[in-house]
Amino acid sequence: MTMTDQSPAPDGYHYALMRRAIDHLDARADAPPSLPELAAEMNLSPAHFQRIFSAWAGVSPKRFQQYLTLGHAKALLSERFTLLDTAHGTGLSGTGRLHDLFLRWEAMSPGDYARGGAGLRIAYDWRDGPFGEMLVMVTDRGICGLAFASEAGREATFADMAARWPAATFRADAAAVAAQAGALDTLSGEARLHILGGPFQIKVWEALMRIPSGHVTTYGEIASAIGNPRAVRAVGTAVGRNPVSWLIPCHRALRKSGGLGGYHWGLPVKRAMLAWEGARADADAPRRSA
Repeated sequence: MTMTDQSPAPDGYHYALMRRAIDHLDARADAPPSLPELAAEMNLSPAHFQRIFSAWAGVSPKRFQQYLTLGHAKALLSERFTLLDTAHGTGLSGTGRLHDLFLRWEAMSPGDYARGGAGLRIAYDWRDGPFGEMLVMVTDRGICGLAFASEAGREATFADMAARWPAATFRADAAAVAAQAGALDTLSGEARLHILGGPFQIKVWEALMRIPSGHVTTYGEIASAIGNPRAVRAVGTAVGRNPVSWLIPCHRALRKSGGLGGYHWGLPVKRAMLAWEGARADADAPRRSA
């Protein structure tokens, strides 16, 4: 089925195009394609391609290409490196997060952690998002899990997340998820997080939440910020175990060399997130300074 220029396109469709565009741009890194060439690869007219990319990324496709290049991570590291401080807080404003979305979070009790979530009732739903299909899980206190299925598929994604709370009970409940995660639809308002992890993991995830949107830091900087400068490998493991991807922005952690490092839900997703946030940060800068 071909989507016409007049057909509406959900965010998941936009991300599917981004995923294909990344592959195509990688293959043509030495000679980037023109707008008509890239649009043709996506089976869209240039006008429609430009419209949906501008709506998704906040900038034109031509400008957006720079954010998709393999060198973008190194550029971020040199130009938008965040030196984390040791301040702690329970709320994070939209300027440091995702536009106007305000996050509040609390950790589950050590007892919940030790019991593997025994007694927890977790509702889940599959929702469309800017980086493809999302699995969103919630307790009555907030979002406890957010994962992306574009690389691994639904079954593997759900199994991965459910294994983090082996003793919890799970139920499909779109209404319960919407009540806790409705702010994700507009990236505005307040979202509450209810996260389960060990003390070291919680420290790492708290540090991640202090990285502003459009910026990055390194695994080593996170290790220093939490008072364990030699624990870089352990930090990397904790970053990979982040249960609330994107909202706790593990994609903003890079290797000191400027390499992307790993990403639990696939490096194409990480690259798209960094590109999306970088483009939107640049597009919003003139409005903030006006």
